[in-house]
Amino acid sequence: MRAVIAEDSVLLRVGLVKVLEAVDFEVVAAVGDAEELLAAVEDHRPQVVVADVRMPPGFSDEGVKAAMVIRRQWPDTAVLLLSQFVEERYAADLLATNTRGVGYLLKQRVANVDDFLEALQRVAAGGTALDPEVVAQLLLRRHRDPLEKLTPRERDVLALMAEGRSNAAIAGSLVVSDSAVAKHINSIFTKLDLPPAEDSHRRVMAVLRFLEVG
Repeated sequence: MRAVIAEDSVLLRVGLVKVLEAVDFEVVAAVGDAEELLAAVEDHRPQVVVADVRMPPGFSDEGVKAAMVIRRQWPDTAVLLLSQFVEERYAADLLATNTRGVGYLLKQRVANVDDFLEALQRVAAGGTALDPEVVAQLLLRRHRDPLEKLTPRERDVLALMAEGRSNAAIAGSLVVSDSAVAKHINSIFTKLDLPPAEDSHRRVMAVLRFLEVG
């Protein structure tokens, strides 16, 4: 699987290259700013991009803006953003453009190589991966209808859905059965007024409601 890395820190960029290549990703370009990132994606058409949120020249939101361009022009390219700090609005901005193949992690998550690679592979396969700390901050800030209708356990399930976890992974994390998770998810759909549809679509809509971008 072809990958492009965009990170202005040389040490982290080299480290990411080594991590990805160790699990058989083909890193076709490793660049240091958003302009080079867009050029590399146009030239190589990778399956996945790993990009810093803040890059030269302004070190503000260049990586996010480049990611949104990539999602618009090359929608089949998955994008995983890395950030030094919790800035959940960037996750919301990215999800608002396309809900497939997107991720947002704190850079500290890269230190746990297994967790980072699991999130990257999930994003590359078309799923989502949101950092648990981003989800936790969103939970603290969301106390309005319709989310306040949810029980504490339903909020736990929705938070794990927002991280991109499967039903089985949610069951394992909460130490409950798969059927219990399915019941909680159906209750969430009902309370969030999400009518019957393809389950994957309703999961995305529930997460978007959670993020308040839908």
